[in-house]
Amino acid sequence: MDEDKILRFEAKLNYIFNDIKLLKMALTHKSYAYEQVNPNYDMYNERIEFLGDAILEHIISDLLFSQVPELAEGEMTKKRAAIVCEASLSSALKRIGGHEYIYLGKCEQNSNGKLKDAIVADAFEAVLGAIYLDGGYDIARDICLELLDKEIKTVLSGGTLNTDYKTQLQEILQKNGTVKIEYRLQKEEGPEHDKLFTIDLYFNGDKIGQGQGRSKKQAEQEAAHQAILNGGELFGA
Repeated sequence: MDEDKILRFEAKLNYIFNDIKLLKMALTHKSYAYEQVNPNYDMYNERIEFLGDAILEHIISDLLFSQVPELAEGEMTKKRAAIVCEASLSSALKRIGGHEYIYLGKCEQNSNGKLKDAIVADAFEAVLGAIYLDGGYDIARDICLELLDKEIKTVLSGGTLNTDYKTQLQEILQKNGTVKIEYRLQKEEGPEHDKLFTIDLYFNGDKIGQGQGRSKKQAEQEAAHQAILNGGELFGA
């Protein structure tokens, strides 16, 4: 890996790592790791992304609870979902050019010339997890809130981040009262470094959409989008 590349990204984050290996891991997609000799999970960012996802949820939950006391639990849930959605995280990392520092395998580099939002969003969570492990919660929180400042302000002012289809669909369906929404993994195909997931979406037991993506999150968003486009009179959209 290019050490200068890593250092340039540190400057973008305005944070210097004590253990630079954590940042390298956070920026490494599994497609890159699987092109190396004897790949293992310590080489790419899925585990540290898992941690970062939990830290992110805590940071935004804490922000909403402490700074917007007038919000009820349901409204806090909606606003948190909007702030931490794939489109939001991808947009925030791209704003500092972070997508240019992700290490990708050839299969992803050649993916129609466009880096998937799911990969960028996952990298955001992984980088946050790396900062948390390296510098602690307070530093991770401050950097997270700085990166997501635009998205947070948009959501808290009543605006929307326009491609969070799961939240949009939930709001449509909840107009009819209590609902049960389920995203079920229908199948996964392909090698470990290049999976394709298919998700079926059920509303009160009826299938209303299906989506595919290179991550489960992306497939769920596609399923929700399909349901919004095709729902109509089926569920009162």
